[in-house]
Amino acid sequence: MPRDGRSPAVRRVVDPLRDFLHAEAAGGIVLVIAAVAAVIWANSAFAQSYVTFWSRELSLGFGSLQVTEDLQHWVNDALMAIFFFVVGLEIKRELVEGELRDRRAAALPAIAAVGGVLIPALIFVAITSGPAQQGWGIPMATDIAFAIGILALLGSKVPAGAKLLLLTLAIVDDIIAISVIAIFYTDTVSFAWLAGAAAGLVVVVVMARLGVTAISPYVLVGSAVWLCTLESGVHATIAGVALGLLTPAGVVGKRNVLDTLEHRLHPWSAFLIVPLFALANAGVDFSGGLLSRALQDSLTWAVTLGLVVGKIAGICLAVWICVRTGIGRLPAGVTRWHVAGASALAGIGFTVSLFIADLASSIRDSPSSRRWGYLPARW
Repeated sequence: MPRDGRSPAVRRVVDPLRDFLHAEAAGGIVLVIAAVAAVIWANSAFAQSYVTFWSRELSLGFGSLQVTEDLQHWVNDALMAIFFFVVGLEIKRELVEGELRDRRAAALPAIAAVGGVLIPALIFVAITSGPAQQGWGIPMATDIAFAIGILALLGSKVPAGAKLLLLTLAIVDDIIAISVIAIFYTDTVSFAWLAGAAAGLVVVVVMARLGVTAISPYVLVGSAVWLCTLESGVHATIAGVALGLLTPAGVVGKRNVLDTLEHRLHPWSAFLIVPLFALANAGVDFSGGLLSRALQDSLTWAVTLGLVVGKIAGICLAVWICVRTGIGRLPAGVTRWHVAGASALAGIGFTVSLFIADLASSIRDSPSSRRWGYLPARW
């Protein structure tokens, strides 16, 4: 038994969760600062420099493997793949060691997350009409960094069970959002490139089975998987999630690979990548009466009501059904008021919501989007 009196199992589960929550809380503060800085920059006397800077193109690679993107898309397509890789690591850890391992304990937050996805989407579709309905995925997602950051400000007033409920709910929410991005917000698909990405993932599995512990081979193959995914038409961030889920959760070569990667990458994700994403995407120019026009647009109200009303209604209703039917149970010390508060925080949909909004607008002019009968061809 360790000197602190805790069993190795408790230390293996609780310590990573505590570190994750602390990093998310601090990262949420940095995220807010970056978002505010972007808005100030885009509405200052230097507003044009904001557009010019993020539109500047950068080429990486050589020959036919050279990739050219503007800086905003390098952040959205490349750096955010690392963010989603960390999300994949957290999902894997929860599935193997955390709350999602116990089916009964995981049933309630999982079903609550589904309710918190369906109701906002239905509200969005009910309020909007025509091409604008293509953005139905925008009010679905929860921003973990913001939600956990605000919850952390309340300190010990919030029971640990409520924090765990919100974290698990947000993780399942991320799984659904990732699936939605992969299936519904993907433009033309190149199956040859997609096969290349799948082959790269197989190589990763084989290397892990052979006991390869050096990081550099995985970085090389992972980069190839990212490039193939990018060229396939499926959004490149999906490669990050897939690689995260394939990371071994146990000890490989006397080292816990998953915990090591999460410990090393999460600070970079929380304090650099996500704030950079906010800085690159949150710079909305409010001049010219944009705000007043937005308030008169049904699209604005669809997103707002979906996130604010839809999340609370969907999550609370799903939790009530789970408890009444005995399908799931609330964590110890969690009351209905804690559920209501957690569902309200789940309505903060900044990072992934902006991400889906960008994807929805980027495919609006593509004829291939017509393959989904219920998605308008133009937004």
